[in-house]
Amino acid sequence: MHPHKTLMVLHRCCWLAFLVILVAGFFVDFSSLWGWLAIGLAIALRVVLGRLLARGPEPDTDSPVEVDPPVLGRWSAQNSPASKVPSHGVRAYGQAYAIDLVAEPPDRPRPRFGWWPLVRRNRDFPGFGAPLLAVADGTVLRAVDRNRDHLSRNSYPALLYLVFEGLFREIAGPGQILGNHLILDLGDGRYAAYAHLRRGSLLVRPGDRVRTGQPVAECGNSGNSTEPHVHFQLMDNTDLDVARGIPFSWREIGVPANGEIFTVDPATAR
Repeated sequence: MHPHKTLMVLHRCCWLAFLVILVAGFFVDFSSLWGWLAIGLAIALRVVLGRLLARGPEPDTDSPVEVDPPVLGRWSAQNSPASKVPSHGVRAYGQAYAIDLVAEPPDRPRPRFGWWPLVRRNRDFPGFGAPLLAVADGTVLRAVDRNRDHLSRNSYPALLYLVFEGLFREIAGPGQILGNHLILDLGDGRYAAYAHLRRGSLLVRPGDRVRTGQPVAECGNSGNSTEPHVHFQLMDNTDLDVARGIPFSWREIGVPANGEIFTVDPATAR
């Protein structure tokens, strides 16, 4: 087993052990010290993994892989590698250079984060159901769309719930974090991943060949997600436990920074 894979499995086992100890504490009288030790070990394993990933061969950030954008219309960037790396705060799951996109159509403002309402339905967000496109010619390696699209987590109380929910998803593995997702083989050891897809929206299946600009799925709100959005990344391995992120650049756009709004004109998209 790959050493990075081993560390991730042990990391999840430690969190699972903590939950077992927590529940067992209601029925058996023993020291809670074991639970804190499990948490400490889980955190230590994640730190070690992050350092190992950072010490690996550095990607050529001066020559990012150029691909087409995965969306059409007006969007804004969140957690962008143009603003910081790793963009999501961790290098795990190949997301050092990942980016999140939320739809920002001029005629329909998306709901903002706040105290109320606690949750919203997905149809309240303009990005839900938006078409996603193949960023390059490639082959479909993985296509999952059986997970439900949950209610939004874009309020302060719901965000707190997301933290606890995320722990269970972490234990279950990267598939539950990404939710419905798609992985394309672009060749030369490069793979494109799309996460949080809408349930039942996949238009391709493993083994299918896709062309640049071909519709492949729809934006959803599955997995570890606060609201309907697109999580996109390039990586060097299909196993998310060992994958390293690869820098990318979108043709005619580059990489938008956090909060930057950009538009992909359907008339010029390939």
